Amino acid sequence: MLKLGFVSAILADFGFEHVVRFAGTHGFECIEVMCWPLDNADNRRYAGVTHIDVNSLSEKKIAEIRYALKEAHVSISALGYYPNPMDPDPGRSAFYVEHIKQVIRGAAKLGVPVVNTFIGRDPSKSIKDNLKTFAEIWPGIVKVAEECNVKIGIENCPMFFTDDEWPGGKNLAISPSVWDRMFEIIPSRILGLNYDPSHMIWQMMDEVKPIYNYKERLHHIHLKDVRVYKDKLDRVGILANPLEYHSPKLPGLGDVNWRGFFAALTDVRYRGPVVIEVEDKAYEGNITDVTSAILTSRNYLRQFLG
Repeated sequence: MLKLGFVSAILADFGFEHVVRFAGTHGFECIEVMCWPLDNADNRRYAGVTHIDVNSLSEKKIAEIRYALKEAHVSISALGYYPNPMDPDPGRSAFYVEHIKQVIRGAAKLGVPVVNTFIGRDPSKSIKDNLKTFAEIWPGIVKVAEECNVKIGIENCPMFFTDDEWPGGKNLAISPSVWDRMFEIIPSRILGLNYDPSHMIWQMMDEVKPIYNYKERLHHIHLKDVRVYKDKLDRVGILANPLEYHSPKLPGLGDVNWRGFFAALTDVRYRGPVVIEVEDKAYEGNITDVTSAILTSRNYLRQFLG
């Protein structure tokens, strides 16, 4: 019913075939595959990972990818690329937009149903002004997705973790209020959510309600937990850099109501991928820790998946 997978970024030091074999060996049904451009210079954690180069998808390469997936009994849930397409620098913005379109075209060639990304944002501008930029930039991206019959899943991460992302973060799609405006500006059902409950928690919002309220827009699901440290929050307040009072955790080690979350997914008859995203710093020391993070998450989540 629900297809459990993981985001390939956590295995950045390995090639596509190794990632696929790992997934198949350990009982995963799907993978979200990272598709950053090979000449990308983004040094952000978990960014810049290329497990499929969409700019070199020859017929031979497509056949090799499909063969590896078939051998492992694994599918690709989505292609992932998470830049800031609304970067205030026009050159960077144009580059990111064009590569998102290329990832969409690559998904169509591979028969992958979803591309996951960010809306982007100019951190120095208000939500109102960023929505104006969204109305200028995003219709062209959605048009390509419609032509390719590939859905776009927008992750709801504010992308506010470091001082250079202050004060607004680098992703506009942070809340139901903003999603409503996005979907009014671009009503196409091709545009939807890659929903991650953890980002709702540290913004002090309910993580289960959106599943009911946006059931027609749930194109993909990320499974990541988060812990809010109340003692730290009491000291710094909600206007502090968010990492001063919260930390991403493996599913089951934080504050997400996973029982309510999966109950909601079954209530709305969601039948898509649910994909583990590992960003827990406690599990980054070495490949043994990384492997443990993926498998520990799998073991915890299986109770909800049958």
